[in-house]
Amino acid sequence: MKRIAIPERENWREAAEAVGFGFHEMYGEPYWIDAAAYAFSLAEIEEAIEAPSQELHDMCLDLVADVVRDEAAMERLQIPEAMRDLVARSWQRGDRHLYGRFDFAYDGTGPAKLLEYNADTPTSIFESAYFQYNWLTDNIARGVLPEDADQYNSIQESLVEAFGAFSRDPIFHFAAWIESDEDRGTAAYLMDCAVQAGHRTSLLDIRDIGVDAEGRFTDTEDRVIDLLFKLYPWEDMLREPFAAYLSTAGAAIVEPPWKAILSNKGILPLLWDRHAGHPNLLPAWFEDDPQAATLKDAVRKPLFSREGENVEVRKGGEIVDSTDGPYGEEGHVVQALTQLFEADGSYAVLGSWIVGDRACGMGVREDRSPVTRNLSRFVPHIILE
Repeated sequence: MKRIAIPERENWREAAEAVGFGFHEMYGEPYWIDAAAYAFSLAEIEEAIEAPSQELHDMCLDLVADVVRDEAAMERLQIPEAMRDLVARSWQRGDRHLYGRFDFAYDGTGPAKLLEYNADTPTSIFESAYFQYNWLTDNIARGVLPEDADQYNSIQESLVEAFGAFSRDPIFHFAAWIESDEDRGTAAYLMDCAVQAGHRTSLLDIRDIGVDAEGRFTDTEDRVIDLLFKLYPWEDMLREPFAAYLSTAGAAIVEPPWKAILSNKGILPLLWDRHAGHPNLLPAWFEDDPQAATLKDAVRKPLFSREGENVEVRKGGEIVDSTDGPYGEEGHVVQALTQLFEADGSYAVLGSWIVGDRACGMGVREDRSPVTRNLSRFVPHIILE
């Protein structure tokens, strides 16, 4: 694994905007980096990223099967008591899911280490699946990369295949916070994949979902929503007044309610308890576990934190870095600190994609801080021997 410089493509910004990638800059900072790449060997991809991703996903599914039968585990994960039957029934019915993204620490010198599983509302899917592949083919065509350069990336094909497993009878509604360029762009890309799979689709702002007299979800044209993709986290959804209608709506929701378990950082100590010593796991405990105090080099994370908020990094028992934010009341986990790949003053985190229960691709984000936040940058990757 190494970070290399690549000559920037001319007019790539115009090309990005032409395909709906208007969020290549966010918060006044560049998000997409066109003039660099992370290079991997094929063995690194197959042995250190793809195979462990598949194994970890399978381990996570086994974990869900046990958690839905365990009230104490549901309590540990802060699943609201009134919503636990909803979550359990979702798993027992076999509600279909779509995708998720593991975040790994990997520096090319040892096993990839799981940092968290973004299994509910993962973003960076468009840039991982589509735009970085275009970057690869463009750079091969202009002779910057060799013709045998490759990429670990069958994400789009996997998405189309996964969408094909959902019923095509109802309209597939896609709901997101439309004012967010990133959320709107993510939803629009996934809609396009659904269309390729033969679905009729409709985009709406998640705040515009209504409820009819029978307790069913409706869109702005008063059509009943029978199949809904929502780019909105279950930990929020389960706690809102809106949640009272989840049991009457009758809609198939993607991601399904059982993903409320896997999108929770509480799975980190649960996985460690079941698979202590696994090469791709870091020691982790809930904060109130006495063993958590034994970790002097550690990261303290809220169960529901996003964008790296409310995270503390400790070395020798002292806080050396911390971020603010609105999370923490739900409780924390403590995970052993591990080494991130560092180059040119940036720290890289690998996002390994699972689509339809299959490991199928990767994206790399980097940040000037070891805690990856909302100002992180996306850097494409290549496989070079």
